[in-house]
Amino acid sequence: MAGCVRDPCGLLCILLTYLSLGYADYVILRHILLHSFSGSIWCPLHAVGFNLIVFLLLACHTRAVFSDPGTVPLPETAIDFSDLRSNTSRKSDRGNEDWTVCNRCETYRPPRAHHCRICHRCIRRMDHHCPWINNCVGELNQKYFIQFLFYTGLTSLYAMGLVLATWLWPTKKGAVEDPEKAAPAHSHVQIVHCILLLVESVLFGLFVTVIFYDQIVSIITDETPIEQLRNKLLKEANKEVSHTRKPKMALLREVFGRGYMICWLFPCHSPPSSGGPAYTYLPDYDV
Repeated sequence: MAGCVRDPCGLLCILLTYLSLGYADYVILRHILLHSFSGSIWCPLHAVGFNLIVFLLLACHTRAVFSDPGTVPLPETAIDFSDLRSNTSRKSDRGNEDWTVCNRCETYRPPRAHHCRICHRCIRRMDHHCPWINNCVGELNQKYFIQFLFYTGLTSLYAMGLVLATWLWPTKKGAVEDPEKAAPAHSHVQIVHCILLLVESVLFGLFVTVIFYDQIVSIITDETPIEQLRNKLLKEANKEVSHTRKPKMALLREVFGRGYMICWLFPCHSPPSSGGPAYTYLPDYDV
């Protein structure tokens, strides 16, 4: 599985993402930089800086869309589960979780893997299915998804800053040459575009900030949203929930990589596996 399933909602969200970015870039270049920063050294600097962030955003989004989130491979031949003996299952390296059987995929799945009803496959350490990348967020592409959220928030913040700077420090073209024919600092078209861009930036900025926070909390607590809900139900049922805590930095490195922390910002470094059990073999079930 290479990501990007044929889901109409996901494809629409991807289209909206590119349209929103294209519109933001158009307003920044045409109605803000060329209008308010024309003739200043800040015009090319902001143009290069903003488009560099947009490029990194698109690169991370593309990697998140087309990367395998950690799909559990299907068996080459059909497996008969009718005589499965539950007492012969192999314990995983985590010590308290077993391999399970997915009756939809009709295959064994490793610990912390869950079935996605949209992708129709089991995903290792599945976080959730995100329509904005039209793919699951799992063990192998969570890094790219978080990078996409980070650069989306940074782009929104940059756009809001440029809009506010245009309003707080307006420029009046022609005021020196001919005060009577001086053009207004902001035309009605520019004001409308700036307002739309500001609203778009605030909405997307708040949205990705909340999701970014949830993703970081999910990593440092070593619990996906599915596991958090399961553990909450177990606690409400007065059942014991055993969970081994790892150092927070170790958990972050499992997702972003074990190299230099500056590499965490770039989508070119593939995230390592979680260090859990190997998923290339089947457990020793007696069937």
